[in-house]
Amino acid sequence: MVSNYLNWMVRNLADMEIQLGAVKRINGLLKTEAENYEGLLSSSQIPQNWPDRGEIQIQNLSVRYDSNLKPVLKHVNAHISPGQKIGICGRTGSGKSSFSLAFFRMVDTFEGRIIIDGIDIAKLPLQTLRSRLSIILQDPILFSGTIRFNLDPEKKCTDSMLWEALEIAQLKHVVKALPGGLDAIVTEGGENFSQGQRQLFCLARAFVRKTSIFIMDEATASIDMATENILQKVVMTAFADRTVVTIAHRVHTILNADLVIVMKRGVILEYDKPEVLLEQEDSVFASFVQADK
Repeated sequence: MVSNYLNWMVRNLADMEIQLGAVKRINGLLKTEAENYEGLLSSSQIPQNWPDRGEIQIQNLSVRYDSNLKPVLKHVNAHISPGQKIGICGRTGSGKSSFSLAFFRMVDTFEGRIIIDGIDIAKLPLQTLRSRLSIILQDPILFSGTIRFNLDPEKKCTDSMLWEALEIAQLKHVVKALPGGLDAIVTEGGENFSQGQRQLFCLARAFVRKTSIFIMDEATASIDMATENILQKVVMTAFADRTVVTIAHRVHTILNADLVIVMKRGVILEYDKPEVLLEQEDSVFASFVQADK
């Protein structure tokens, strides 16, 4: 009897803790200030094809998730030339994924700046900034609708362009076999496709958008090796002229990068060509590669 009562108390206390946590999070969201979608630059001051080169300058960048929290990136400096392939790695909590959030202005930049093709991104309207960059996340995002809509929601592409993107992502045969082809139905979240196929659809969408900067944030973390190999091949071929920033879950995916950034506690620990870092006995990157074998 006492045992049952204790179990009941423990369950109720656990439920109460969860509910209080949920209330706290909701309260925090209600107090969060709305994003400022307006920019200091008008549309006439932003070139229509910006960014056309893909040069990224990160200058003394410090960011945090909230003004009351500690920085997750601290005084970061980096220069990424047009068309370069950059790999960013580090342990959990190192700040590596904060880079992608900073590019899309989803964190509080309280010091420093990011300049893309000569424009400080803090001066851009949010919609302009976010529509001019492409990203693939660990959990691929597909919407309820058709394959055509998921690849080209703005209806800017011809069918031949969409088929080209699907062929590059090695999905053409999959879509050809579906009733309706490009007009085949995608269920909510893309649940009628495998995790790997959903990620490849996102890759095809990024190719269709033709943006000069492409970010992969732990995009290979939840896919099989065959799909990972396709992603790596496409990045080095179809995206050869684009700037690609890969935030790596597994460091072997960035061994062919032009430059590697190793993060620790929000600061850059190492920053060099991967082959140079691998030759250094005390290199943290080299130890990551060894552990990844």
